[in-house]
Amino acid sequence: MITFPNAKINLGLNIIEKRPDGYHNLETIFYPIHLQDALEVTRRENNNAPYTLHVKGTAIEGKPEDNLVVRAYELLKKDHDIPPVDIHLFKHIPTGAGLGGGSSDCAFMIKLLNEKFRLALSLEEMEDYAARLGADCAFFIRNQPVFATGIGNLFEPVRLSLSGYYLVLVKPDIFVSTRDAFAHITPRQPEVSLKDIICQPVETWKDNMKNDFEDSVFLKYPEIAAIKDELYDLGAVYASMSGSGSSVYGIFRQPVEHVDEKFGGCFCRQRELD
Repeated sequence: MITFPNAKINLGLNIIEKRPDGYHNLETIFYPIHLQDALEVTRRENNNAPYTLHVKGTAIEGKPEDNLVVRAYELLKKDHDIPPVDIHLFKHIPTGAGLGGGSSDCAFMIKLLNEKFRLALSLEEMEDYAARLGADCAFFIRNQPVFATGIGNLFEPVRLSLSGYYLVLVKPDIFVSTRDAFAHITPRQPEVSLKDIICQPVETWKDNMKNDFEDSVFLKYPEIAAIKDELYDLGAVYASMSGSGSSVYGIFRQPVEHVDEKFGGCFCRQRELD
């Protein structure tokens, strides 16, 4: 059985306050996009190990047992009768990009195991499992636009469609650490909620919706800021960094011709939005 975990972008991101546990409360809009990994699970022919993990495509650092698809398998196996499996993961979504690729792989693994082995889990039960593995993992269970709060783990559905628009996504070869992203953040309550801003025409978002992480990240990595400027120069109606970076996206009315040539040395993809 094979499935295709997709990425997400952040539409706006406001850091609201610092929590007693050291984390920060935020608000953002998660929006799913058509940039996908591939995930396949088959029964193991021999049972000398509970699983094997085979990863191709974009390299992933870390041990197999730390991979979120393996952790999802181990978590469900504690409560359900799941046989040994071979896991094949093809990574196309860039890592360290603010696109939720690992979280999506995790959630889609839960959905795949639920279907393949007839676990009869409800959406709510799958969301509960996913939430134990990462703040935004549960978003990808329903995989629909949401207003996210808390540490990015509390979701409220929103009515938003970008159907007919085109997305250009650019990921430079830069890793942005959490420390760098928070370096110049001053938590504050936004004057206007993102839930209200997304009800306005997309063309107005440029003046009203921002990602608070851009202040820190653009200061340390001006080449990321330059990508955003270039997307606007190409005609984007809205452009932003996604999450804490380092990917930047532009939303366009029309597809951009030969867009790959304009961002040499970067991962660059264009997709039609739903």
